Amino acid sequence: MNTETPSTTMRAAVYRKFGGPEVVKIEQIARPEPKPNEVLIRVHASTVSIADYRCRTKDLPEGLGFFGPLALGIFAPRNKVLGMDVAGVVERVGSEVTRFTVGDKVLGMRGSRFGCHAEYVVMAEDATIALAPQNLALDDAASLIFGGITARQFLNHVALTPGMEVIVNGASGSSGTAVVQLAVAAGARVTGVSSAANHELVRSLGASELIDYTSTDFAATGTTYDVIVDCVGNAPFSRVESTIKPGGALLLIVGSLASMLSAKRNTRRSGKLVTMDAGTPGPATMQYLVSLAEQGKLVPVIDRRYTLEDITAAHEYVGTWRKRGNLVVSLV
Repeated sequence: MNTETPSTTMRAAVYRKFGGPEVVKIEQIARPEPKPNEVLIRVHASTVSIADYRCRTKDLPEGLGFFGPLALGIFAPRNKVLGMDVAGVVERVGSEVTRFTVGDKVLGMRGSRFGCHAEYVVMAEDATIALAPQNLALDDAASLIFGGITARQFLNHVALTPGMEVIVNGASGSSGTAVVQLAVAAGARVTGVSSAANHELVRSLGASELIDYTSTDFAATGTTYDVIVDCVGNAPFSRVESTIKPGGALLLIVGSLASMLSAKRNTRRSGKLVTMDAGTPGPATMQYLVSLAEQGKLVPVIDRRYTLEDITAAHEYVGTWRKRGNLVVSLV
């Protein structure tokens, strides 16, 4: 008879101070216990995203340097384990859980709660969690979550219909590659803005037009679009207003404090939607991404793969700002 008791600890990538990649260390920490409405997930994979970089370094968009520490921690990190997304297997379920059973493969987004760069994580069953796509390995499916959730939440602000013109500024990152695919899936005609080196990738995701930002300013070409999605943070309304068609939208996935504070005013004045509001995702958001993945309309875009032991290298690479798609960290 097996009398071995489950371990009460787990390995995790922990950072106890802000700074460079070297502040991230592998430690043994307490393993979480699920509440009655939660599931305990054995993490198979997560990603290292630009959000992890910003939290570790406190390198925040313009104007947010004062407010950021209130959320991240003033003298030390509030959340010691980074990682917003998880692809894994349900290990235990709370007494009130009905949606999942032990052994289910799932995708989850903990967002600003972080904690996914660890062997185990807990999530409420009504959070942003869903059964994983059946046609993808968990390591690959992990790459769909961060960018996919972001893309879906922002595109929810507009009613995309076939033939609409969408331009994605920063089309080769995790959010940009997802926005391109979701917009194409909705029938939009997509223009991708990236370096020329990434044009082949962006075209493969469905973009029909490509702009090399190193040689062309998309806001100065005279072409107008129904929707501009800014994944970089250099397309404030003041720069791109004339590039948006009447009644169109500027979706600021990345933007400054000034852009955030002026968004409603610019919307009222111009009749063009300007927003930095990502809203609150839920299970349906994740289920939508899973459905697209199973239809082959949302595919993994993975630049590099790492093990948990090599996660410092992943942090080093994300800080180069040259990431294409996602950096996947495997834990099993």
